[in-house]
Amino acid sequence: MSETANPETGAEIDDETRRDFLYISTAAVGAVGTAIAVWPFIDQMNPAADTLALSTTEVNLEPIEEGQAITVVWRGKPVFIRHRTAEEIETAVKDDNATDLLHPETDAARVQNPQWLIMVGVCTHLGCIPLGNKAGEVKGEYGGWFCPCHGSHYDTSGRIRKGPAPLNLPIPEYTFLDDTTVKIG
Repeated sequence: MSETANPETGAEIDDETRRDFLYISTAAVGAVGTAIAVWPFIDQMNPAADTLALSTTEVNLEPIEEGQAITVVWRGKPVFIRHRTAEEIETAVKDDNATDLLHPETDAARVQNPQWLIMVGVCTHLGCIPLGNKAGEVKGEYGGWFCPCHGSHYDTSGRIRKGPAPLNLPIPEYTFLDDTTVKIG
């Protein structure tokens, strides 16, 4: 007894296999085509080369004398860099446990090297630029910075001590490349 294959059953299997292959191939080609079409739109969202160049700033600290402060621009914002005196460091550390800190944060949490205080010079109340970075400017009641717009007073560690500002002056991401060079950003 010999069994013979039903030609119609084999054709149905071939049609199903071929149909599955066509569906999978069409889906794969469609997915690749969509990815190729969408990629330029996704890629254009990356920052431009000029923006990436501004994302970091290197500053030579060597010419900044003790007690002096400078302002540099990083990402369009002023950044205050102060070479603190021993007295300013001592005052900041002593004030770590002050009861009038509106946004408690230790001085050690705000600096990598106690001699150098690096922070964004934008008041956290309404975005004004506080005074106290240049010689002869009002430094406020705590010897740090003073925002005359609404009367916020910051101490020698940039912590808010008095006034409407809710937070301390922000600390940007920075790294010391060597003893005299810092990279902000």
